[in-house]
Amino acid sequence: MIGKLKGLIDSYGEDYVILDVQGVGYQVHCSARTLQALPAAGEAAVLSIETYVREDQIKLFGFRSDLEREWFRLLQTVQGVGAKVALAVLSTLPPADLANAIALRDKAAVARSPGVGPKVAERIVTELKDKAPGFASVDPAVVALSGALDERNAPRPVTDAISALVNLGYGPPQAAAAIAAAARSAGEAASTAQLIKLGLKELSK
Repeated sequence: MIGKLKGLIDSYGEDYVILDVQGVGYQVHCSARTLQALPAAGEAAVLSIETYVREDQIKLFGFRSDLEREWFRLLQTVQGVGAKVALAVLSTLPPADLANAIALRDKAAVARSPGVGPKVAERIVTELKDKAPGFASVDPAVVALSGALDERNAPRPVTDAISALVNLGYGPPQAAAAIAAAARSAGEAASTAQLIKLGLKELSK
């Protein structure tokens, strides 16, 4: 099983690169983001590899990092997500942004990927929500609040405050992060008005 390839870029295709490893040209399929980051033909490159062996073919998928490859594997544990859809998601969102989007239940961000409809985006967020926080850079309090909002059991003042910030033009993840910080400093008994005031302060920092 091939886990890594190091060689010279021979040429590029629409969704793959030919990597020359000591005279052997390996066709490696990559996300658009990975392809854009690779150097010009003739220059050296290293790719983490996921090898697919099927009855009728052997296919190599290449990634800039082991973390990107790990997300490629994780995405395919979701029903209805194959290699093509997983690559499309990773073409749209780098691993850190994908982890944050899933942790914050931001289905719209995942659905921006080509070929990913609302239902598949919802499955990705739902089925990977317990794994994403380990990779995410967002505040655990924000992750917890996003989960409570998604499951409709967040406190009323919190949901009203987030709704007010969204109505003012802030994005839902941004509004949730600001209100989570506000709720932490104001305490559980904070009113909607207090949370909005503190949330706007957070957003203006």
